[in-house]
Amino acid sequence: MKVCFVGIGSIAKRHIRNLSEICNERGIELQIDAFRRSNSVSADNLQQINCIYTSAEELPADYDVIFLTNPTEYHADMLLKLHDHAKHYFIEKPVASLNTVDILKEIPYREDSVYYVACPLRYTHVIQYLKQEINIEAVNSIRCISSSYLPDWRPGQDYRETYSAHKDLGGGVAIDLIHEWDYITYLFGMPSAVKSFLGKVSNLEIDSDDYAIYIAKYDNMIAELHLDYFGHKSVRTVEIYTDEDTLVGDLIAGTVTYLKSGKIINFPADRDLYQKRELEYFLDMISKNGNCSNDISNAVKILKLTQGIIE
Repeated sequence: MKVCFVGIGSIAKRHIRNLSEICNERGIELQIDAFRRSNSVSADNLQQINCIYTSAEELPADYDVIFLTNPTEYHADMLLKLHDHAKHYFIEKPVASLNTVDILKEIPYREDSVYYVACPLRYTHVIQYLKQEINIEAVNSIRCISSSYLPDWRPGQDYRETYSAHKDLGGGVAIDLIHEWDYITYLFGMPSAVKSFLGKVSNLEIDSDDYAIYIAKYDNMIAELHLDYFGHKSVRTVEIYTDEDTLVGDLIAGTVTYLKSGKIINFPADRDLYQKRELEYFLDMISKNGNCSNDISNAVKILKLTQGIIE
């Protein structure tokens, strides 16, 4: 299998590590190239990168997969520019920024190609448990929160210089933490109405939104969602209020707790594993011509949902 990574940041490095392990386990010969602005790459990736390209004109046109792991602002433009260079595409979330999402309409999509947008939290033990065990008809409301401190996100990097800090680069907590809306719609579908409040209230030195609050209406339930960049103690939970009990899924601790009955389910550590499971699913999908569970159309709907827009 011949693949190319556009951008070699921390996310790409994790994907390269997981992809290498999967291909080794499955006996798949793997060639990894990189497309980036410069031809330098960190020493820990040198042994896995075959060729580094800096020009689209020089880039081969026979890749099985191109992984778009560059900053969000450039996803759509790169997909358009490199569309003829690969059979399938794995696009990091979000699919595009709000400034560039319309570029996606210009792409001549192929029916036999997969355009998969990453949605890794779906593959965590907690979300998979809830997907299998929840009776949606019995849910009255849900309340989700993802709160963390932006300066702690990327150790060794000045948070003020990351894309998250800059709205024009696709930054902002609503976009960065699009995972929450993804798993909410994965579990419960799209809401019929949503109210949103986005802005900046903290002393973080950023020009992007540091909070996003939503209230969404479904036919038979209500959803509340709180996202922020300024929580000094990381919290990532989903509370589900049903007719029989209240469940709390903790995606950091890897637990599901039933508050009334006292039942607690503990899952094993999941960080690299759930992203590895997502890659396994993607490889199965492109090899077996399976249906894409999060295509560009669905990813655009979720992107717009972060702005309180329902289509």
